[in-house]
Amino acid sequence: MSAEKTTSISFDNTEYAFAYKTNPELKKAQWLFAAMGNPFLLKIGLTLMPFALKWRIPFTKSLIRATLFNQFVGGETLSKTKPVSSRLHDYKVQVILDYGVEGGLHEEAFDAATAAFVEVVTHASTQPNIPFISIKVTGIGSFALLEKIQWHMSQSQEADLQKRFQDAVGQLTQTEQTALKKCESRLESICTVAKEKKIGILIDAEESWIQDPVDVLTMRMMKVFNQDTCIVYNTIQLYRHDRLSFLQISHQDSIQHGYVLGAKLVRGAYMEKERARAESMGYNSPIQLNKENTDKDYNAAVDYCLQHLAHISVIIASHNEESNLRAVDTMIQKGLTMHHPHIHFSQLYGMSDNITFNLAKAGCSVSKYLPFGPIKEVIPYLMRRAQENSSVAGQTGRELALIHKEIRRRKK
Repeated sequence: MSAEKTTSISFDNTEYAFAYKTNPELKKAQWLFAAMGNPFLLKIGLTLMPFALKWRIPFTKSLIRATLFNQFVGGETLSKTKPVSSRLHDYKVQVILDYGVEGGLHEEAFDAATAAFVEVVTHASTQPNIPFISIKVTGIGSFALLEKIQWHMSQSQEADLQKRFQDAVGQLTQTEQTALKKCESRLESICTVAKEKKIGILIDAEESWIQDPVDVLTMRMMKVFNQDTCIVYNTIQLYRHDRLSFLQISHQDSIQHGYVLGAKLVRGAYMEKERARAESMGYNSPIQLNKENTDKDYNAAVDYCLQHLAHISVIIASHNEESNLRAVDTMIQKGLTMHHPHIHFSQLYGMSDNITFNLAKAGCSVSKYLPFGPIKEVIPYLMRRAQENSSVAGQTGRELALIHKEIRRRKK
């Protein structure tokens, strides 16, 4: 399908893309992306940042707050995200709130995170443009426990994912089974409030060696909470070569059990870690052989979801212009409204404003993924964003070129 033939959206319109930024903010973004585009500066910054925080070197927090934090994060507390959300609302852009918790080690930490997620849901329900929040299962349950479950699942010859999960749970100790029940109960309590408040729950994808139990827990929640409307969404990483087939299997499960499948489509976030682990442990990498295969599966997943909107509610979470244009073209060709209730677009806050704000201008349902939390807690997220901009081919250059274009336009 050719994106040029039918679409009425242009992602080159920088006036729309950066209308929400003042001249000083635009120049600060220009400086930041230029710095991230310098491999030497980026390597030094990413190496020194955690140590500088750990040893409380003066001005470290102020420097991080003024640069990466302000560009990619909504604030240090839930209340401090309000000005950002309000500003985006002025331009018809919605928000996905994400409390930047990376996971705890104790039951008390998991309970605290659960309470925090419920607070975020409640806050979102009071705002006009926050239809979703994002959570990680590893924020409310043990990574090591999920890893052990997955290992037992991998030893089974059973084809059915949920049956393998049940067999694996049977291999756990009584203490581990109790911990798993607590994790599932925490997830259910978050979803219960979300259902009541009419806020969507996007369950993040995790590393491949814990993803199977995360998928099962997510599907269990969808069966309970997605009967009449879509509340719970699973995140599907298409840089894995098995995820397109998993999307299709999930769709068939939703038909069989009578629920709406929530599918948030992303390319992925753990590629280097996944490949390194597979090589060191001597198993086949779950990652696609190349970017072309990833793009092919991503676009096929978008097409599949748009063909089955009766049973699938899709979030197209992509910074790839071609994928977004392709989706809009398909919507136009099918005669679908740009604000279809089962189609949503999303990009990370601080990146790809040319996509987000031009989609919003065209009437699409689109959001910014907005993390928040104390600087120390969101450092892993900020490091991933900096690395992503440097590793994705042309990302930093594209951001800079668009900013330069808008600065020149404003000067004229």
